[in-house]
Amino acid sequence: MREFLDRRGFLSLTGAGVAGVALLAGCGFGSSAVAAGTFEVRKSPAEWRKQLGADRYNILREGGTEPPFSSPLLNEHRRGTFACAGCALPLYSSAAKFESGTGWPSFWQPLPHAVAESRDSALGFVRTEIHCRRCGGHLGHVFQDGPKPTGLRYCMDGLALQFRPV
Repeated sequence: MREFLDRRGFLSLTGAGVAGVALLAGCGFGSSAVAAGTFEVRKSPAEWRKQLGADRYNILREGGTEPPFSSPLLNEHRRGTFACAGCALPLYSSAAKFESGTGWPSFWQPLPHAVAESRDSALGFVRTEIHCRRCGGHLGHVFQDGPKPTGLRYCMDGLALQFRPV
């Protein structure tokens, strides 16, 4: 009986670990901090903290993520624009938003000249991290499992965005 419980416990822990890695790989967790480079909008860490607050600072400036299914923007279906919460640069049209089922707002394409990409290997495999072109803030990641016409899924942290209805 003890062997069965130990084996079952091991399998349960292994399954939980695999599920955890799959969840973390789905979007923003474990990325690098702000993209390297020179940006139009530059502020000290203290200025960013004061402007953004703790949760947004963690995401935009430190590459963190919010818990899945926690963003009010996940259920935002009005017409409008999703902009950077750090510098207000328009990033995504509501027309490009779709329901990915991942727990984070997802888009099949950004607005022209809105985002920049960098390589992220923080979880032990390579992903493409998405940043605001103007301030360098971390927004999320892009994956190649999205809908037509691009086949891309820009999986964004809702706290990295602000919505402006039209």
